[in-house]
Amino acid sequence: MRPVVLARMRRDVSVVLAGAAGQGIETVGGMLSTVLKDSGNNVFTTREFMSRIRGGTNTLQVRVSSHRVAAYCLRTDIAVPLDRTAIPHLAKYSRLQESTAIVGEAEAVPEEYQRRDRVHLVEFTQMARELGSKVYSNTIAAGVILTLFNADRDAGRAYLTERFAAKGPEVVQKNLEAYERGVMVGKRLTSEGLIFQIDREESVKEELILSGTDAVSLGAIAGGCNFVSSYPMSPSTGVLTFLAQRSQEFGIVVDQAEDEIAAINKGIGAWYAGARAIVTTSGGGFALMNEGLSLAGMTETPIVIHLAQRPGPATGLPTRTEQGDLKHFLNAGHGEFARAAFAPGTLHDAFHLTRRAFDLADRYQVPVAILTDQFLLDSSWNVPMIDLSDMSTEKHLVETDDAYRRYRLTHDGVSPRGVPGHGAGLVVVDSDEHDEDGHITEDLRVRSEMVRKRLHRKMELLRRDSLPPEVSGAKKPDRLIIAWGSNYHVMREALEISGRTDTGLLHFRQVYPLHESVAGMLGDADEVMIAENNATSQFAAVIHLETGVRVPDSNRLLKYDGMPFSVEEVVGFLNR
Repeated sequence: MRPVVLARMRRDVSVVLAGAAGQGIETVGGMLSTVLKDSGNNVFTTREFMSRIRGGTNTLQVRVSSHRVAAYCLRTDIAVPLDRTAIPHLAKYSRLQESTAIVGEAEAVPEEYQRRDRVHLVEFTQMARELGSKVYSNTIAAGVILTLFNADRDAGRAYLTERFAAKGPEVVQKNLEAYERGVMVGKRLTSEGLIFQIDREESVKEELILSGTDAVSLGAIAGGCNFVSSYPMSPSTGVLTFLAQRSQEFGIVVDQAEDEIAAINKGIGAWYAGARAIVTTSGGGFALMNEGLSLAGMTETPIVIHLAQRPGPATGLPTRTEQGDLKHFLNAGHGEFARAAFAPGTLHDAFHLTRRAFDLADRYQVPVAILTDQFLLDSSWNVPMIDLSDMSTEKHLVETDDAYRRYRLTHDGVSPRGVPGHGAGLVVVDSDEHDEDGHITEDLRVRSEMVRKRLHRKMELLRRDSLPPEVSGAKKPDRLIIAWGSNYHVMREALEISGRTDTGLLHFRQVYPLHESVAGMLGDADEVMIAENNATSQFAAVIHLETGVRVPDSNRLLKYDGMPFSVEEVVGFLNR
């Protein structure tokens, strides 16, 4: 085989592992990202997987970079196929290029690819069997890849020692031997020219690797969450699992409900009793929560809903990504009542917006949604430590007295919220129309007053308290491209690569209600564009409704095949 020098110095390298579920992709990916970060490299990991326990073809992309990255890209510098479906799968979706180096076993590399220059055959399984079991092949593979980046060898050994400590010293020792075998193979490949040198930052070693799921869950804890109810549904389940695993430490009551109808009603009941609750679900589950959502609106009970978007309708593509539930949330429930929705674009957003959702729900006694998606939740990257210096939470409960009226009409529309047993007053709540005392009424004058209170006045407050979009890119742009939620990083990176000095990015982390400044921002641009992961440009419709500004059809980049935008796709759109 002719040795090929792929790169002496790169700013960013994309490694893609592909194979069937159950082959250990996550194991290898976890070791790569941790050890590379501990070596001073910036890392970003994202996953593409099928909705099945075993089989199919899954991929895991690890971007190793000298600068922060958090976006999916089509470019593959190193492909590691774990079975024969891997290479055809990557080729089918344009994720293999002529420059891609393939490192894998002969049986995993189709013959037509084995004739290429950039193929490096390594018999992982045979080497693992020599150590006693083929299960060590993943550790060998990790050792090979880490050596191509000259990763800290001791960091690799420390990772394995901690990772397998619970399985006993013999398992630890075998994995260390497997790792060293991988290192030896890696050194051979580097001597053949397959080596990547990435600038490192010492400070990265002290940073955290978090996923979107981690960030939302930690934000909930910081927001004072002490009750979670949910019926498991991908990709939202990770938040339920995270909170359940830490329930003892943080005093969180966890209820895996019998269905989503019960889940949201239990969450409402928890807030009614004075707890701070979150329900976590996805599109199909949220559909079942609609009546509960209306109950929260009518009773003015706070509720925080984590709505993890995936392609629908119905079961759709349950393990893929989409931004298809924005209008679903905004239009959900019968009747009219106030609500707010956040859409995190970064891990810090996911943490702080989730925390803010609890305070906002409590402050105005309304439903607040955190709209994430599979891409954000199942991706992870390194970030600086989250500032926890101000972790105080707002408390808006009042101690009731004999004159307490749950729905007292106030100037701003927010009634004092008491809970049963906290004070001498009686807390009466009714899903029927009610008077200030909470008793059922059909007095039409009272009805009108209550609608103005729980809808109009609260929407005014929510809008006044809304977050403005973030502006980046060109300082005085002629063009503005709009993005929301998880498309933040891919837009930032694509804009930088495109070299467009006439284009700015307007990223929305609060998607409803919109900040009052939005209409002016859009009105100042000569051209407005938008990129969304749905088929009908749902956020463009919201902007049109809220501001009167319409994004032309020809200026909409829409993707709805279940995959996130790649950097290359967005660059092409910007430079079309």
